[in-house]
Amino acid sequence: MEHSTYKKWSAEFIGTFWLTLGGCGSAVLAAAFPGVGIGLLGVSLAFGLTVVTGAYALGPISGGHFNPAVSIGLAAAGRFKASQLAGYIVSQVLGGIAGAGVLYLIATGKPGADIGGFATNGFGEHSPGKYGMYAALLCEVVMTAVFLIVILGSTAKRAAGGFGGLAIGLCLTLIHLISIPVTNTSVNPARSTGPALFGPSYAVSELWLFWVAPIAGAIIGAVIYRALLSNNDD
Repeated sequence: MEHSTYKKWSAEFIGTFWLTLGGCGSAVLAAAFPGVGIGLLGVSLAFGLTVVTGAYALGPISGGHFNPAVSIGLAAAGRFKASQLAGYIVSQVLGGIAGAGVLYLIATGKPGADIGGFATNGFGEHSPGKYGMYAALLCEVVMTAVFLIVILGSTAKRAAGGFGGLAIGLCLTLIHLISIPVTNTSVNPARSTGPALFGPSYAVSELWLFWVAPIAGAIIGAVIYRALLSNNDD
């Protein structure tokens, strides 16, 4: 095993840890704190900022995926070696679990702490807006597909250099602004898995959708990009 491989796995672990802790932490801690009220816009921005900061800090090491669906989508688009998927996905899931674990310890560190939904994803009665399973499935598929198109386009050789991380972070912010009311926004199986293990029991039973839909969406986005937008200088 090459030493650089461990560095990539470590970068993906740290990046996904930060995304989960920062993004979900804004919802569990700041949004629920009396008088702060960062709300939908604040939580959405927090998720975008974790990706922007993580991408610029760790992207040069691992590519800055921080998301199993992104890794799979990049492989489908020919931008990432399929042989590296397993290591990346395991690192990302472990990072998401670690981030959620640290958040849980912080959130429960005061008397009478109530973690509520713990930023978990859900549908039906567990959707913030009470949207059903099919609406949640469609939302997650479409949002992740667009996310992959933005990732592929903003990091292509012909794209403006140095701005990929910003475009990706802003895209994730917009995705959250749209889809938090529907599913509490996943588009990332690792981000969903971590909080589900520490949150309400229903989250684990509904976790399948937040693996299936983002992965399907990522592959669809990769196919669309390759068919319609990419060219030889990609």
